[in-house]
Amino acid sequence: MSQLKVLAFSMSIDGFGAGPEQSLQNPLGMGGMTLHEWIFPTRSFRQMIGAAGGSTGIDEDFAQRSKANLGAWILGRNMFSPSRGPWPDDGWKGWWGNDPPYHVPVFVLTHHARESITMEGGTTFHFVTDGIHAALERAREAAQGKDVRIGGGPATVRQYLQAGLVDEMHLALAPTLLGRGEALLAGIDLTALGLHCSEHVTTPNAMHVVLRRR
Repeated sequence: MSQLKVLAFSMSIDGFGAGPEQSLQNPLGMGGMTLHEWIFPTRSFRQMIGAAGGSTGIDEDFAQRSKANLGAWILGRNMFSPSRGPWPDDGWKGWWGNDPPYHVPVFVLTHHARESITMEGGTTFHFVTDGIHAALERAREAAQGKDVRIGGGPATVRQYLQAGLVDEMHLALAPTLLGRGEALLAGIDLTALGLHCSEHVTTPNAMHVVLRRR
């Protein structure tokens, strides 16, 4: 049965899933790159950017797990574009070039309608204006029994958590402090949502924690 998952989501020790002042030049916000240093050396990440080699081991295992059995993604608008408000006529088609790393349908939450965009490699971006439940319904239909992954950002993950819709969440706790930015879990009672820690393991680059619904 299809599950809704948050996978390979990096968070700082002080609880931020993205840094402040996100922009075209700094899409992860100030200090945001330090959240993801656990995945950059892995074989999976290097293959995604067209590079050879890469590390194996626990970090690579979690990177691999984050790609398994996925039939669709859900993204907040910030994960697709640096622009805000009505869509500008600038030809923007995402941060990733002509062949994005998704290779399945992707549903982007937005307040402003836009025609779907078909990219290379099997990725099609669909823009959903009627909320998180509608996006999930469309994503599950497109996934055809496979899992749906929430790619972020933190505000989008929070919405699905608060609605009690997340079945599993893998957090990579990075040994870094951001001080400010977008908080991921602040004010959310995970135990009341039925989530518990089912796995945890530490590497030099991150502590990996898996939360699942009881």
